[in-house]
Amino acid sequence: MTYIGEIAQEIFCVSHDVPCGDVDQLFQENQGLQGFVVIAEDNSAGLITRTSFYQKMGTRYGYNLFLKRPIQLLANNSPLIVDYFASVIEVSKQAMDRPDEEVYDDVIIKKENTVFGTVSIKELLLKVADIQADVARYLNPLTLLPGNYIIDEKLENLFRHPNDFTFLYIDLDRFKPYNDLYGFRKGDEFLQSTATILKDCFPAPDCFIGHVGGDDFIVILNHFEFENYCNDVIRIFDDKVRYFYTEEHYANKTVLSENRAGEMEAIPLVSISIAVVKNDPGRFSSAEELVAEATRLKKICKMNSGSCYYIEPSFVS
Repeated sequence: MTYIGEIAQEIFCVSHDVPCGDVDQLFQENQGLQGFVVIAEDNSAGLITRTSFYQKMGTRYGYNLFLKRPIQLLANNSPLIVDYFASVIEVSKQAMDRPDEEVYDDVIIKKENTVFGTVSIKELLLKVADIQADVARYLNPLTLLPGNYIIDEKLENLFRHPNDFTFLYIDLDRFKPYNDLYGFRKGDEFLQSTATILKDCFPAPDCFIGHVGGDDFIVILNHFEFENYCNDVIRIFDDKVRYFYTEEHYANKTVLSENRAGEMEAIPLVSISIAVVKNDPGRFSSAEELVAEATRLKKICKMNSGSCYYIEPSFVS
């Protein structure tokens, strides 16, 4: 994930009580200066742009009225201010949601409650385009979910800036026999349907969904409230399974498939297993440790014959 602070530029700052006449002189002497941050007495930040300054000063009585008065009177005292570690994509959405007269104003970046710099809308949109192009390269082509490269980046970022989160490792049980029996096209449809269920049950921005490959998916929640999400996934998945089987197979709740010994065996229908790992404080020191634990729990989860989620020490079907 790219942080907005990584593309911030230094910005000129002035005190809120600087006279507008001095600001006029600054703009006149620095033709490339498009605006600057206005620091208020309480350390809050405002924004004055060249365009808005001269629009207000250029009114009939503007110069006479404001020349000796403080710049805070003309500044936008509630500009868009974001934290250094906010994501570029989220900031771009906030920037575009502003009133029309402010939509092209720079975004102020703060780090540890101090003005760090600003990002222009041009630079913001260029970075968004770069990110979208990069993301498209690493999406799973079947489900259009983030693949391993993006998943790894997401996990590394989580451990660089620790917060509460829940990691879900999701796997389809007995998917290979289904794929062998019904063919890869039906198998692909099954995986796409599973991806759609996950997208519907885990809405952004609180949730990140990734497709590890095959029938393995992951979800990262930025909190510990996972129970309702898991229950919804299981309920919807089990309800939709019927559409991927013949009436006979669904009624029997089994299909005949060849096992590794070459013998025909009754195999239960595909179910979904969700291994749940909470990032309790100090529990894991790296993404590798987290994934290893999730893999261990997933193996335990798959011992259950039907759809379920598992968080030690118990199954929930």
